Amino acid sequence: LVVDFGAQHAQLIARRVREADVYSEIVPHDLTAQEFASRAPSGIIFSGGPASVHVDGAPRIDPGVYELGVPILGICYGAQLVAHQRGGTVGRYERGEYGRTDLTVIEPGALLVDAGSGTHPVWMSHFDAITEPPAGAVVTASSADAPVAAFEAPDAGLYAVQFHPEASPGPHDSSHLFEQFVVLMDKAREVAS
Repeated sequence: LVVDFGAQHAQLIARRVREADVYSEIVPHDLTAQEFASRAPSGIIFSGGPASVHVDGAPRIDPGVYELGVPILGICYGAQLVAHQRGGTVGRYERGEYGRTDLTVIEPGALLVDAGSGTHPVWMSHFDAITEPPAGAVVTASSADAPVAAFEAPDAGLYAVQFHPEASPGPHDSSHLFEQFVVLMDKAREVAS
């Protein structure tokens, strides 16, 4: 399920998932955890969006969604929301990142495994940035203005990227990241059965 937080690219995210040979649907963010569970998703992707997690009335997700036992991938605002709701810190910066940005992979982990270490071009579009990941999460990448440009907590099934893999250039483009998320979904299903 692709959760739409008002992203310009929600349709593109769903298309990238379909290109990885997985059926996908776009759903609104205000579904309850029970409504998510009734759809029996293999994985959930939180899209980007124009809001700030610090603003009253910003879109949220039912906290029970994190307890469904399926992998969750947060993208841009979705990554910030995961961090914010799971105990990390999202800071406000005077300077955001827009357009092509250099991402430094610190530790590829499970999601960025195809990228290897080093610097890679990605597409960013954010003002706020994650400064501390949730407890138990490992920072896997950073950029000049995003200290936590990617993190993962595999035991909790949480993966997050500040950049837009659905629109990113370079060696770790959309197909690689979404295909790797599908691999992680498959592993989670195997463990559950």
